[in-house]
Amino acid sequence: MNIHTGTVKVFFALWPESIARRGLHAWQQSLEGMGRTMRPDTLHVTLVFLGEVEVVRLEALQLAAREVRARHFELILDKALYWEHNRIIYAAPSTVPAELLQLVSGLQCGLAMHGFDFDRREYKPHVTLLRNARCDDPLPKMPVVRWHVNDFAMVQGGGPNYQVLARFPLV
Repeated sequence: MNIHTGTVKVFFALWPESIARRGLHAWQQSLEGMGRTMRPDTLHVTLVFLGEVEVVRLEALQLAAREVRARHFELILDKALYWEHNRIIYAAPSTVPAELLQLVSGLQCGLAMHGFDFDRREYKPHVTLLRNARCDDPLPKMPVVRWHVNDFAMVQGGGPNYQVLARFPLV
C-alpha cells in the first residue's frame, strides 16, 4: 500500500489451480539459468491491469467485478515464447478461448461503467515464467498445461508479492 496516497496497485487475474501451477512450475525448471524464475505462487494470467487504485474504492471495484457474468472454460497453455523487448519467457495458448475474451471484455465494460481507469493495450493472455531472461537458442518444448478456469481474482501488489483480495466464480 502506498501510505502517502492511500492507494494500492490492483489487477484482475486468473489464478491457477494447483495442477496447472505444478505443470507450469515443472516446465520452468527446465529453463534454469536463462533468467529469474517467477515463484510458483505468483504465476497468473492478467485479465485487466488497473494500477494504483484508492483504497476507499476497493469495495466499489469488487462490486463491479461481481456484476461480470462469464462461463467457466479450459485454458490450454501449449506454447512457450520469448519477448525480447521486455526480456520475459512466458507460456501462452495457441488458441485463445472465446470465454476468456468474453470475460476480459465484460470486466472492461463493467469497470468503465463504474468509472475505473485501466490499461487498454491489446489483450495477449500469458503466464510470465522468467524475467530478465536471455534466450539465444530455441526454448525446450513445453508440455501442454490444461487449466480448468472456474473463477477470477482481484489481486493487490506488484513485483514479487501478490495478495488475492477476492475471488469471483464463473458460471
